[in-house]
Amino acid sequence: MKKNSEKFGPSDKCPVRTVLDRLGDKWSVLVILLLGEKGSVRFSHIQKEIGDVSQKMLTITLKTLEADGIVSRHVFAEVPLRVEYRLTERGETLLPHIQQLSAWAEQNMRHILKDRKQYVA
Repeated sequence: MKKNSEKFGPSDKCPVRTVLDRLGDKWSVLVILLLGEKGSVRFSHIQKEIGDVSQKMLTITLKTLEADGIVSRHVFAEVPLRVEYRLTERGETLLPHIQQLSAWAEQNMRHILKDRKQYVA
């Protein structure tokens, strides 16, 4: 196990910060969960399922996840052009952890909202 100074050190050398910087945005976790549930999905379907994500932000999110090897993009040579996204093998290994986080959030959200309300009061 790494020493804390290495594990939580400067962001350019810290794997925890590096990964959380990528996954800690507003949309990445939702995209990963959706692709894990649906498999190969078109851009418009992802946008429809998530609902309030803009086209620009979804494009940025998918490109970022693709750059990290979590999502793959497949272009079909058809007219009109068809593009589908799916989790890569690396993305598949991340999925159970994201699903556990999602389950934890669902189990605890009611209590978290209650605690927030009490904290403000």
